Amino acid sequence: MDTQKEESCKVTSDLEAELEQLRSALEEKGAELRHILKEEKQRKEAELQKQLSEGKSALLSCEELLEFADQTLTITNEEEFLTAAKQIKERVTMAPAFRLTTRPAVSDNMSQFTVDFSAERAGLQRLHFLPVPRAPEIDVSSCVVRDNAITVAWRPLSEADSSGDGSGPIERYELEYRKSNRDSSLRATGEACWEKMSDIRETRVTISGLKFDSPFVIIRVRARNKAAAGEFSEPVAMETRAYNFGFDAATAHAELKVQGDTVTWEPQGVKGHDPRLRAKENRSSSRSATPSPNKTAASRAGRDRFAGESYTVLGDQEMIGGSYYWELRPLADWKSFSVGVAYRASLGRFDQLGKSAGSWCLYATQWLQSSLAAKHNNRAKALDWPLPQRIGIYCDYDSGTKEILLWFCFSPGVR
Repeated sequence: MDTQKEESCKVTSDLEAELEQLRSALEEKGAELRHILKEEKQRKEAELQKQLSEGKSALLSCEELLEFADQTLTITNEEEFLTAAKQIKERVTMAPAFRLTTRPAVSDNMSQFTVDFSAERAGLQRLHFLPVPRAPEIDVSSCVVRDNAITVAWRPLSEADSSGDGSGPIERYELEYRKSNRDSSLRATGEACWEKMSDIRETRVTISGLKFDSPFVIIRVRARNKAAAGEFSEPVAMETRAYNFGFDAATAHAELKVQGDTVTWEPQGVKGHDPRLRAKENRSSSRSATPSPNKTAASRAGRDRFAGESYTVLGDQEMIGGSYYWELRPLADWKSFSVGVAYRASLGRFDQLGKSAGSWCLYATQWLQSSLAAKHNNRAKALDWPLPQRIGIYCDYDSGTKEILLWFCFSPGVR
């Protein structure tokens, strides 16, 4: 009830503001037209005054000429009379009265008053409230979930909405999204609240910088015109197919420190002073997960820790079928690391990734010199590529495909 009252007061206030702007515009235009009429009146009065002044001057000249003519008639000397007659002729020819017109220099009509308010009057009579825009429709077939980002596309409910003929021109859109463990729009206890994106001018936007740590992302969109925002569209659940896993600290080498999704090497005792072992320092963060259809919670709490030269830690989820993708970002001060996949039984406590027939990895180091290599079955293939800034691992378990995608950071001038 209170919300309804607030909305009613807001609409009334907005209407009063619009009417006040309209009154101000009319008063401003009226003042402009009155000024034009005043200027024309003053111009015409000045023209008539000038014409009257010239007429008075011509009459005085005529009176002087008549008086001179009367005096000439009294002259008895023929020669003097002819001279005076010649002067009268010249003065009559040059008299101002011969160049005057009795027709007024200006007309009685006000030429500037040609304003027609009929169209404006009809427009005012057709005034109506601007309707709230209808909810858009999310085009699921055009939406893309990829690389920790979701591109969302939608369309207005009809062409009239986009053109402005139906509910007024749509000025912008607003999008809300939230992570969810279900494909339902209803928010369960403990689930995230809506996050907002505003001032969207197109019918497509990309939500970037996401971390796919939930099976679904619920999305809804609404349109906004000059009047107000409309209702939200029907929520759409975008499946992120996230492969979410952590590290099984129970399998970590004693000199590896596992904190959340970060693994660092912390040498202990005398070994920490051995430069040969120091080259094996591994500072790397884990993944930001993206697609995989299946995941199995398989605890490895009972497995022995890796030891010796195998500075290894396993993930806490076992891949048993389907496709998987995750990412790794090395920390700023990393020296070397290996990342890959292995069959469960292929790694013993002292085995290293890439040195058995059942494991594959990418090895990177910038200790002493930078190098990158792919390793499998105790064989290495050097890769003539710069060191990556980010690594993506894709594993299609069913087809036996393993791919490692690299993202590089290039210096200016280097391609």
